[in-house]
Amino acid sequence: MSLIQLRGISRTYGAGEHLVHALHPSDLDFDAGRFTAIIGASGSGKSTLMNILGLLDPPTTGVYRLEGQDVAHLTDAARSAIRGRKIGIVFQSFNLLPHLDIRENVCIPMRYAGVRKRDMRDRASELLTRLGLGNRLHHRPTQLSGGQCQRVAIARALANDPPVILADEPTGNLDEPTGREVIRIFQELAAAARTIIMITHNPDYETAVQRVIELHDGRVVRA
Repeated sequence: MSLIQLRGISRTYGAGEHLVHALHPSDLDFDAGRFTAIIGASGSGKSTLMNILGLLDPPTTGVYRLEGQDVAHLTDAARSAIRGRKIGIVFQSFNLLPHLDIRENVCIPMRYAGVRKRDMRDRASELLTRLGLGNRLHHRPTQLSGGQCQRVAIARALANDPPVILADEPTGNLDEPTGREVIRIFQELAAAARTIIMITHNPDYETAVQRVIELHDGRVVRA
């Protein structure tokens, strides 16, 4: 069974003549340990699909099975609890808290998951060291480059050891060499059996991933 199964998943907004089909009914499967890119023009439905996958927004119709559990139409609290355990999200703008050092930023998801303070710090230190930031644990985000901040965001997404990492334009605010370095990190994570799903506008990255899903006007045109 696929790690993620979508059956008839759709998202509409409005009603009547103002009804907008942000995502037409779609069937998609995501296998464990694969690096997938979701591409498409602005307004094609990429962000809608990403928000559904990340349990940030419920679908209008359809079934979303994550590790065999249908999570499509749960309460907000239930979706949040599952997201905290099973999905890590990397944002284009990093979304780091500037008043906390980077180790404290990585600890945030673990704090919500009830991890002990000492274990949180050890796990955060381990992840940041693995990503080349072991000598900057007590630096704040404002003291780091954009590429370093994105590494912190990746470490935070990995904090609770989720099976799925969603990345929303993770290289959008980075220069080309730094963007390639972030892609290399995702490739290594996929090779270690992590499932990576990334939204990108950069066609150069299509050759760096294992699968490309293309959306156009809310429809899947390549999978």
